[in-house]
Amino acid sequence: MAQPMAQDTIFMQQALSQAHNAWALGEVPVGAVVVKDGQVIATGFNQPIGNHDPTAHAEVVALRAAAAVLGNYRLPGCELYVTLEPCAMCSGAMMHARLSRVVFGASDPKTGACGSVVNLFAQEKLNHHTELVGGVLAEECAGLLKQFFAERRRALQDIANAQV
Repeated sequence: MAQPMAQDTIFMQQALSQAHNAWALGEVPVGAVVVKDGQVIATGFNQPIGNHDPTAHAEVVALRAAAAVLGNYRLPGCELYVTLEPCAMCSGAMMHARLSRVVFGASDPKTGACGSVVNLFAQEKLNHHTELVGGVLAEECAGLLKQFFAERRRALQDIANAQV
């Protein structure tokens, strides 16, 4: 994995802002931004529940928006920042988009495809290789997820207690 760059914190903070948008809608708070030439060209946040779409992860939403802005499904020279380590589906989409860099915050020990469970980006046989950076604002990104799930568990417990 590559080392973080100075601007990575700034763009990860914008991805965290997108994660808050997901939380406001009751979605798992994951956010993403796509950057080209130092400018955010697209954003996304988790929307699979609201959109009834299992592919509506923050990364895929942001990639779709960036492709529309650039008029091309290939996004060379673009970087994607995401608050949670991408899953296999999202990692595959990023490789197909030909991103130059992927920067993530918190690791995902259950579905992470950037080293936690598997590292798809390290597969030499694949035809595109994207620079990978992990751990940018990891504590903030992980803390948001922990807070979200703690709140959900409390709400479920309150419902269970009310039914007794």
